[in-house]
Amino acid sequence: MISIRKATQKDANLLSKLSIETFLPAHGHSAPKNDIDSYISENFTVKNFAKELSENTHQYYLLTYNNDVVGYSKIVLNLPCENIDAENITYLSRIYFLKTHYGLGLAKQLLDFNIQLCKKNNQTGIWLKVWVENKRAIQFYKKMGFTIVGKSDFRISAAHSNPNHHMYLAL
Repeated sequence: MISIRKATQKDANLLSKLSIETFLPAHGHSAPKNDIDSYISENFTVKNFAKELSENTHQYYLLTYNNDVVGYSKIVLNLPCENIDAENITYLSRIYFLKTHYGLGLAKQLLDFNIQLCKKNNQTGIWLKVWVENKRAIQFYKKMGFTIVGKSDFRISAAHSNPNHHMYLAL
């Protein structure tokens, strides 16, 4: 059974743990270990999640599969992108799953949920950033209708950045 719910302040600890467990398989090899460790310790703290969960601009959604939370998404409504000439667009900041749950169609369900949420909030599109070497994710987003519209560097640490595609789906 699958369910999706909005995360609350009570989920800050869960999000911190889940973020680390899902980030490492996807990006742990994208930079030297000390840079990855630094990124995690700066960004995936319970304190950071508690702060973001208290703000209306950051919305986290948890996907539960067979009674276990196995993935999550983070969106920011009405966040423009320099490569997209459209108003009222949403930034899909994160969509991550435990590696043990890849290939089950869960990412599609969570993405579809976020797309419907964007439509309900009168958004005209949804955009994201994806590491250029994350071929699995890029293929998934293309299959879902996203197109590459630009690029930027994603800062892992002061010494390391990864090139990212900007992808966009008009709603």
